[in-house]
Amino acid sequence: MPEHAHALLHHPVARLGLAIAAMALLFGALAPGFWTLGNWMDVAEGASVTAIMALGLLVVLVAGGMDISFAATATVAQYLAALAATRLGWAPAASIALGLATGLALGAFNALLIHRLRATSIIITISTLNLYFALLMHGTGGRSIYDLPSWWSDSVVLARFAGTDGADPVRLTLPIAVAAAAALLTALLLGRSALGRRLYAFGGNPEAAHRMGIRLGAIQGVAYGWLGMMAAIAGLVQAHRVGESVPNALVGTELFVLAAAVLGGASLFGGTGSVGGVLMGVLLLAVLRNGLNLMGVSPYFFQVLLGAVVLACAAATGLRRTQRRTQRRNQQRSADATPAAPLAGAAP
Repeated sequence: MPEHAHALLHHPVARLGLAIAAMALLFGALAPGFWTLGNWMDVAEGASVTAIMALGLLVVLVAGGMDISFAATATVAQYLAALAATRLGWAPAASIALGLATGLALGAFNALLIHRLRATSIIITISTLNLYFALLMHGTGGRSIYDLPSWWSDSVVLARFAGTDGADPVRLTLPIAVAAAAALLTALLLGRSALGRRLYAFGGNPEAAHRMGIRLGAIQGVAYGWLGMMAAIAGLVQAHRVGESVPNALVGTELFVLAAAVLGGASLFGGTGSVGGVLMGVLLLAVLRNGLNLMGVSPYFFQVLLGAVVLACAAATGLRRTQRRTQRRNQQRSADATPAAPLAGAAP
């Protein structure tokens, strides 16, 4: 039993659960209203857009890549869908399909550049982040679209729960349901499909995966295309929540999404990560931000914490890789130093 408990405490999801519980107890004691059901539903809805993007980023990280352009992709997809719905009068299905196709295309374009140019993925996606965002701002003049059709902007309530102590009813809304569906689809992709196993294999050991016949271009296309599609979904959900399409609404959320993914156990060097871990990472950061807001702490302090989290996770991942390499090197030296056993029946 102690061994099982020790292993459980070293699991990323278990550690995040303990951290969330500790923060909840702290904020519950210091921030009035933190423990209300309405506040927790607000936390869940507020984190839905971040969770959708983090789930897409997880697939790229598992495959050993990195993408910083997903927020710009989400904004471009959202804005084009809004233009189609408001200025061209497209039907809901066609407008949504345009947004999803835009995200998928921009993600695939990132994969194509990374594969063809053989360049570092973070350099390529920083470049496309600026390219996508600058083209959008130049083409639109930075103008927002405020007259979204009612099918998009009206709140969709899936369930209502009675509030506590006479408070307003608590609502389960569409963004939470979409985030849950995105989590289910990503879990099926990574955990229940041959393609998911190939993504993990490639991220963990690209050379061995290549020798097994796994094609680099196909893996990158799937990973970055999936993130592009998830980014588009996140953009559509964000416009639904606020009732408008703003060209720069999601730019600047990259650090939050990346921090949530690495907190949840996704390695910056590929091969590891889980949907449950990423969702716990998103929840931890959402609870932290909510608690600090209720306490009146400056939002800039939360940004400081995000930067510290990414730095700490990167340092810890690098340290673990160095330790594993040193261990393998020592094992190889020990094997080389061990004399070979004499053959049976050989003369002394």
